[in-house]
Amino acid sequence: MRAVVQRVTQAKVEVDTNLISTIGEGLLVFLGVGGEDDYNDVDYLVDKCLHLRIFEDEHGKMNRSLVDVGGEMLVVSQFTLFGDCRKGRRPSFEAAADPETAKELYSRFIDQAKEKGIIARTGAFRSFMKVSLVNNGPVTLLVDSKKAF
Repeated sequence: MRAVVQRVTQAKVEVDTNLISTIGEGLLVFLGVGGEDDYNDVDYLVDKCLHLRIFEDEHGKMNRSLVDVGGEMLVVSQFTLFGDCRKGRRPSFEAAADPETAKELYSRFIDQAKEKGIIARTGAFRSFMKVSLVNNGPVTLLVDSKKAF
């Protein structure tokens, strides 16, 4: 699994002209599921996202996690994180999981975050979405579960 994790002061998702989700201070997580991903990848990535120390403490140091600050999380599915652009000019998405598997692991990611006490909002799986955010910092990180094993 791959995630683009952004520290935000606010973020929202719209489908057509309808507001689907919105959060205040927290993390916007663009989540991509690969064809070889499983529950171990979900477990790793949820733990990593919830405990990344990327929020400032009283001394202005990035030393607090989402859990520490009581922040919210907006999770948006994004299969394009598995786009391979190395050959030609059109990305190949062969490494992305099939939609059924991707939805299962995406849902598990959200459920686990909620089970750990995080307010977790979502985009609309397999929909064309407009995502708006105010990146705080800016702080943007790439996290890949396969590098953990």
